[in-house]
Amino acid sequence: MSQLPTPNAQQLVRSQDLTVLICQKMTQAGGAIPFADFMHMALYTPRLGYYSGGGQKFADITIGGGDFVTAPEISPIFAQSLANQAAQILAETQGKNFNSNILELGAGTGKLAVDLLLALQQLEQLPSQYFMLEVSDHLRQIQRETCQTKLPNDLFEKIVWLDSLPEKFSGLMLANEVLDAIPAHIVQKTAAGWCEQYVAWDEETKQFVSILNGFAIQDSKLNSFAIQDSKLNSFEMPNLVKNLPADLPVGYITEVNPATTALVKTLAQTLQQGAIFLIDYGFGAREYYHPQRSDGTLMCHFQHYAHSNPFINVGLQDITAHVDFSQIAEAGVSVGAQLAGFCSQAQFLINCGILTILQQYSPESVDYIKQTSAAQKLLSPAEMGDLFKVIAFSKHINTPLLGFAQSDKAHTL
Repeated sequence: MSQLPTPNAQQLVRSQDLTVLICQKMTQAGGAIPFADFMHMALYTPRLGYYSGGGQKFADITIGGGDFVTAPEISPIFAQSLANQAAQILAETQGKNFNSNILELGAGTGKLAVDLLLALQQLEQLPSQYFMLEVSDHLRQIQRETCQTKLPNDLFEKIVWLDSLPEKFSGLMLANEVLDAIPAHIVQKTAAGWCEQYVAWDEETKQFVSILNGFAIQDSKLNSFAIQDSKLNSFEMPNLVKNLPADLPVGYITEVNPATTALVKTLAQTLQQGAIFLIDYGFGAREYYHPQRSDGTLMCHFQHYAHSNPFINVGLQDITAHVDFSQIAEAGVSVGAQLAGFCSQAQFLINCGILTILQQYSPESVDYIKQTSAAQKLLSPAEMGDLFKVIAFSKHINTPLLGFAQSDKAHTL
């Protein structure tokens, strides 16, 4: 932890202002709040939260900066590969009486939208409109600047920013590294069952500390705690932990995320025809709840340093939790969507033709060296290739999806 860079004076003031607001929230709640509430405030408080405040989040692969790098920022070959899959969906859903569109959730800097639209133009399979659903006004402005600068006018005019999901949608829904940033609850197995981890303010050390809030057991059944959560209304603990393996040992800590499954269900219910693609880092349940992963999957990112302490640099660092893709699969299928595929990012990109795209560059060119290096980051098991997964749901799609033509692992979820 001592290796972390030191925030500048302006960042420290912003972090302190956010800390005051979080402490006020704790006081109003009686002294402690669920970790999910803390995470929500740290990431999304207007003007002060990580995604809502200023500063560069996403690293530019050419000049550096930011806190982390995402696949679209590494190279346009990511979006160009994805475009082959998108073109299939758009072709299948284009009808005489309705339009086929793309909806991207959490569009980052707008780089994916730019590269995807340019690639789809080359494939002669453009969407009628490209919708972006972005909760951060700060990132919306960055997206607008990126798209207006890098797209020709006719493509930029296809982009529409949304404040909420449409009631109905046909085409392709897409989210790259969105699910991991949805605020998660943290629970711990005790001898009596599961308890939720709360966050309180330690007056002696002036630091945030995590504590187990002592909810009363409602009856003698295991896991019969009630959680009152101001952000997510009221949940019964059995509903939060019902999918957790029964044989996890006492002391085991993990994350549960009803907001993520609720989002997936809403997306699936909104989709009339087309597909949903969710790209993120995580595991199927068998690997997610491995005995050696007993401290959970929570990770923080600050200026390209990864660590596990969410209670420092509040509002200045990203806080994420890995995705339980088995739970995601169950959520989508439970509301009528078809699980259309699941595989590693590397296999998905290979199925979508990334190696063929690389062949378009001359081996003697500087671009070839750059794109080969980028492909290494996207495909290598030691980098993003295996850690990142792609899961898809579909409705009324008649042909198998290109991205899962080989090595589909949906049966493992």
